[in-house]
Amino acid sequence: MAEDLLSETGPEVYDASSIEALEEMEAVRKRPGMYIGGTDERALHHLVAEVLDNSMDEAVAGHATRIEVELHADYSVTVRDNGRGIPVGMHPRFPNKSALEVVFCKLHAGGKFSGKAYQTSGGLHGVGASVVNALSDSLTVQVAINKELYELRLSRGIPLGPLQKLGPVQNRRGTTVIFHPDEEIFGHHRFKPARMMKMVRSKAYLFSGVEIRWKTAISDGETPADAVFHFPGGLSDYLNETLGKATTYADKPFAGTVDFTEKYGVLGKVEWAINWTPALDGFIQSYCNTVPTPEGGTHEAGFWAAILKGVRAYGELVKNRKASEITREDLLTGGCALVSCFIREPEFVGQTKDRLATADAARLVEGAVRDHFDNWLVANTKSAGAILDFLVLRAEERLRRKQEKETQRKTATKKLRLPGKLTDCSSKTREGTELFIVEGDSAGGSAKGARDRETQALLPLKGKILNVLGAASNKLGQNQEISDLCEALGCGMGTRFSIDDLRYEKIIIMTDADVDGAHIASLLMTFFFTQMRPLIDGGHLYLACPPLYRLTQGPRRMYVADDAEKEKWLAKGLGGNAKIDVQRFKGLGEMDAKDLKDTTMNPETRKLIRVSLHDDEPGETADLVERLMGKKPELRYQYIQENARFVEELDV
Repeated sequence: MAEDLLSETGPEVYDASSIEALEEMEAVRKRPGMYIGGTDERALHHLVAEVLDNSMDEAVAGHATRIEVELHADYSVTVRDNGRGIPVGMHPRFPNKSALEVVFCKLHAGGKFSGKAYQTSGGLHGVGASVVNALSDSLTVQVAINKELYELRLSRGIPLGPLQKLGPVQNRRGTTVIFHPDEEIFGHHRFKPARMMKMVRSKAYLFSGVEIRWKTAISDGETPADAVFHFPGGLSDYLNETLGKATTYADKPFAGTVDFTEKYGVLGKVEWAINWTPALDGFIQSYCNTVPTPEGGTHEAGFWAAILKGVRAYGELVKNRKASEITREDLLTGGCALVSCFIREPEFVGQTKDRLATADAARLVEGAVRDHFDNWLVANTKSAGAILDFLVLRAEERLRRKQEKETQRKTATKKLRLPGKLTDCSSKTREGTELFIVEGDSAGGSAKGARDRETQALLPLKGKILNVLGAASNKLGQNQEISDLCEALGCGMGTRFSIDDLRYEKIIIMTDADVDGAHIASLLMTFFFTQMRPLIDGGHLYLACPPLYRLTQGPRRMYVADDAEKEKWLAKGLGGNAKIDVQRFKGLGEMDAKDLKDTTMNPETRKLIRVSLHDDEPGETADLVERLMGKKPELRYQYIQENARFVEELDV
């Protein structure tokens, strides 16, 4: 037996030769996700952020006043600043290598570790420039320093030659980086002008002392070819532009800036702006040293702590006893906030810097914001009263929902009221269940025979539901179709919505594959977006994809989604010489149960489209829904005019 245990169990050999030691740039190319979070579109744009952050650090340090960002026709990017320029002298630790080459070819190399060159900076791991180099098939860096121009060319992390001295230059200084992402890493992903410009614009808001010039050779029909961003008002300007013409509870945002050095003797500062509105969902965008922190962190925690304590204290001052019940959850309802801090040697979670982990940031930000907020509330009694009343109402609604939920638990044996048209599934748990919202009773009849009784429920709706956008709340409650839908889902709507009470894991809109069906689906999606948005955010809403045609040739049968696919198969054939019979489904009700099951309802053979939101800017989707589904037809007409050419391009 001992010999059996010691014998080889396979061809694999694990010895010293099995241990790989990758070169630095090779390691980045092999595992890019460790450095930029992946190889998708978000990671691709992170390359621009890394280079742009270096130029922003020069601006924040007081050495650069202008940054230029240009997207070229070949999807290469240029970032240029008029700062000091990366040093080009020989590096003392690496013989025959310039400091410039070390910065772009060595991980954890840069001028931001000691704090001598930069008091605060977004780059602190020393891997940004070198990672961009490693993941680009071409990168050129030019440095104008001491009236001389130098150039270094690289590819996939490797210098293509030594540092070149190009000659004297006048009236020019700073660093220029031109890079083209490697398609071997990023595949088909390409830079999006709109996304890049928004990134550039947000940087200009974060530091009022910099002017950023934007230029693109790629047109998407919306993004300007060139623009100049300079915002003396900083985050206050940013918030006002974001909220647009939305009604707010404060006439002007609560905004300010505090220098930590003067207040606490700690190097750094914080800037903020916040207002409340009933027109938008609440949001917070936070930054540290101009780097976005979408997952928040300690600076956000300190900010909300200051706002919450300030609101409660003001409520006590004006003898509003219900103010003590306000929580951070209530503040986030309609609360639109921007927070930007500059601190020395910040600690982030991961190289992509999505979350700030510096413990002192919470204390510093809370202390800085709290004093100013207390004074602002006392000095602006009208705005303070409106905000307090709004937050008290939010707290009361939250407590009422909690009480109703507890009551429901106590009366769990009470029969649940469900609409009569609902054909429910037999599963006792939400996991794995699906509610199909179908168009009309005839479609519901076919679907009944096609469904899985254990997990699939059906709710037929009669015709087109109410367009809820702009409809009065009492009209929503009186509409029978909406009432049936809410009862079937069990989770309430609007401010009374609770995702925990949702009765099904997937909500699937299943309408006819024609224009009327698309209109009904649009009305339903508008309803879910305006009244049950967390249901979409949680990934619960889907669109079914029923076929428009059935093609039959002898024993062969095929389902196709549209006219283009039909014509393709008519020309190609299904594999025989017999005539192809074409049946167009005028509606789901014309499909027999087997057809409907095989094509649209069986999880193993169907296709679903998940409805999701991609807001590059807060309120962007809400604005689009308002244009397309609101009460103003001129906005829809304008949208059609602006986007008709894209339909023409698709037809080609």
